[in-house]
Amino acid sequence: MMEEPKVIATEAALALIDKLKAKYGPLMFHQSGGCCDGSSPMCYPLGELIVGDSDVLLGEIAGCPFYIAKAQYEYWKHTQLIIDVVPGRGGMFSLEGPEGVRFLTRSRVFGQGADAGAP
Repeated sequence: MMEEPKVIATEAALALIDKLKAKYGPLMFHQSGGCCDGSSPMCYPLGELIVGDSDVLLGEIAGCPFYIAKAQYEYWKHTQLIIDVVPGRGGMFSLEGPEGVRFLTRSRVFGQGADAGAP
């Protein structure tokens, strides 16, 4: 039996990622869990953010690597992250900011079913 992916994206998020890839080229994501960004994953041009020992590679969405801070991963390791898009402003340095929308992380505990927690 295949393991469920640790991070997935909604159709709306996939469409926005495709739009951002067309503008900026290859992308990467990072979920810091910091106080300022809350539940918003940050989207950067691939390689713009240096990742290291304090980061965990969760997987990929739309071919883009998705990292999470190791401390945050310890809290969320039993959940699947679902990357979505909602109206509003994203993180200051995240590429979707000028689009009038922001990425948002939702989650579900593994084993709840593929559509639990997804809009």
